[in-house]
Amino acid sequence: MSNKVEIFAHRGLSGLYPENTMAAFKAAVEVGAHGIELDVQMSQDGELVVIHDEKIERTTNGVGYVKDLTLNRLKQYDAGSWFHADFKNENIPTLNEVLEWVKTLPYKLIVNIELKNDRIDYEKLEEKVLRLIHELNLHQQCILSSFNRDSLRRIYEIDHNIETALLFQGVPTDVLSIAKNLHVQGLHCEAVFAQSILGRKASLAGYPIRVYTINTLEGFHSLENTNVSVVMTDFPQMFLSL
Repeated sequence: MSNKVEIFAHRGLSGLYPENTMAAFKAAVEVGAHGIELDVQMSQDGELVVIHDEKIERTTNGVGYVKDLTLNRLKQYDAGSWFHADFKNENIPTLNEVLEWVKTLPYKLIVNIELKNDRIDYEKLEEKVLRLIHELNLHQQCILSSFNRDSLRRIYEIDHNIETALLFQGVPTDVLSIAKNLHVQGLHCEAVFAQSILGRKASLAGYPIRVYTINTLEGFHSLENTNVSVVMTDFPQMFLSL
């Protein structure tokens, strides 16, 4: 692993703050994370909202699918108390709110936007995300990733220049041919892929290898003999000092 490896805060500094909230993203910046990773779904009225699950029960005090609730309704739910009472009244941010905040930062924070459309195919999700990124002139700071290959194809059809990444699990033997066919620039994978011969081959072929989700020193050190460029973690402060 290169000493130039970057640390991305997975759903923000989610080990110590409620995931995918402004509190978690701001904390990630305070500890010096090179980037943040977040998840995007779409509300009933077509707004881009930052939340991991298709349903809101796990991370809010509400009930239901994101797709069945308007933004106004989603904003009424508490997205912090489930984690700790100190975060009461944290709400579900919109992607616009997060990216507007990113523009105010004193350094170029990388934003890895995962399109959560592998279970629900949100209509026009790719177009809306790309339009927002361009409106805010954040094209050079954003990476779009997804498990949904059709979504990655749609992104490429719309914009040949935005950086994209294929999300996958394990060590699929055909991943390089898939990546080539999808025109993605990066591979977002588990440690087992980065440690494999295929992972090394992918790196030599020019694909940045970004590993999710490493939360222990043992896991971090297991990547020392790999060509990983980014480590995604719930505890960025643990690795930034190494």
